[in-house]
Amino acid sequence: MKKIIIALVGLVALLAAPKVQAQSESRWGVTAGANYNYIHFKQPGIIPSDRGWGPVAGVTGEVNIQGIGFSVDGSVLYSMRTGKLHYGNRKVWSSLGLGDENCLMHNIDLPLSLKFKFQRLGGFENTLMPMIYAGPTFSFLVGKNLGETNDYNPVSVFLRFGAGVEIKRRVQLTVSYSFSIGETFRTRLLDEMIAKNRYWNASVTYYFK
Repeated sequence: MKKIIIALVGLVALLAAPKVQAQSESRWGVTAGANYNYIHFKQPGIIPSDRGWGPVAGVTGEVNIQGIGFSVDGSVLYSMRTGKLHYGNRKVWSSLGLGDENCLMHNIDLPLSLKFKFQRLGGFENTLMPMIYAGPTFSFLVGKNLGETNDYNPVSVFLRFGAGVEIKRRVQLTVSYSFSIGETFRTRLLDEMIAKNRYWNASVTYYFK
């Protein structure tokens, strides 16, 4: 919780700083979307896994740096990442009564992005403005299942790369791919197998100005 508060204070300070405001334009919006997650094990083939969908929702702040096309943004998002784990394929887990189990991870995500917007398109950018972006996501686990089977990491860090468009300088549609730098969880049996999350995300953000 302390890390979440520090990150929120930093984001608010960035958007409210007088020097930044003098050379840029800041705005806030709401974000909603979905992610398509894959639980990837470092030791492949032992536990087959299927991808799963999960919702994403929260708020986003953006600072547009005037004249050069760059902007930075930060969000506070609820994100549920899921995946089906076929524990029943291995006797070490099936003997405990486990079969095909849905793995649910509830997270508070703090993604930060550096964007480049293609602003010089002869006026077309006022209708449809393409963009690309990249940055880290700091993810805090706030709920999960299968705790008796998996030992979860409470904080994960992802790298995110994406692209999108801004419509009428108000609505942003984006698609991104994220992969975790460190582990998401380890199994409690069979030499602590390491799992990581890799997911696609599709989101829409509506800015209030």
